[in-house]
Amino acid sequence: MSSVQKQGKALITGASTGIGAIYADRLAKRGYDLILVARDEAKLNRVADKIKAEYEVSVTVISADLTLKDELARIESVLRSDSSITLLVNNAGLGAVTKLAESNIDDIETMISLNVIALTRLSAAITPGLIASGHGAIINIASIVALAPELLNGAYSGSKAYVVNFTQSMHLELADKGIRVQAVLPGAIDTPFWDKSGMPVNHLPAQIVMNPEALVDAALAGFDMGEVITIPSLPDLNDWNVLENARKALAPNLSHTTPASRYLS
Repeated sequence: MSSVQKQGKALITGASTGIGAIYADRLAKRGYDLILVARDEAKLNRVADKIKAEYEVSVTVISADLTLKDELARIESVLRSDSSITLLVNNAGLGAVTKLAESNIDDIETMISLNVIALTRLSAAITPGLIASGHGAIINIASIVALAPELLNGAYSGSKAYVVNFTQSMHLELADKGIRVQAVLPGAIDTPFWDKSGMPVNHLPAQIVMNPEALVDAALAGFDMGEVITIPSLPDLNDWNVLENARKALAPNLSHTTPASRYLS
């Protein structure tokens, strides 16, 4: 059993499988005590037992469906009341691969509730405590579809674009208060996410699929480097910088007293 310097406590959503379970392992290895949140308590307990057998950290399991308001409120209360929580990993999420006209709109609403509403409310719940302590971090799991609305379902890519914008805004709000905020944009990752979305991962080209261990290790490396946006598959970081600089160059001309000349007769 390994022992390292304590880092406080991390609350991880969607921690029963895939990316969330790997974050739990890696953060325990770094010395974080853990609060693991997901719907399936049995799977959460298996993750917790494995971690406790390997690391000298405490692990608390909370079964909650974050698409249900009362259960989400329960986790918000934990974040507000436990001042030892120094890191929130907003990993829980749902996807959609069908076109809007072919989708079940109730499923789309549930996806937005988890990907957008839950992530926002949990971030809002932890932020005052982090500000009061002057340190801590929030990691939001987005997706490369935030930058590629042509892929998959537009409501899904839109929800992940929200995560990217929300993260960048929170960084501007919180960086001078000693709080780190990071968005991670995975590509295709070999996790149960794809089965839940209706497109099994083995239907994807093998050359675009990353394993979750590599994804999380790269994401944490990006976190250690101080990145606000981490795209683990992107070979040249300058490609992202070019995109961001082009976006920022639009700013002086996005609001004027008169329309652009092309709209005037």
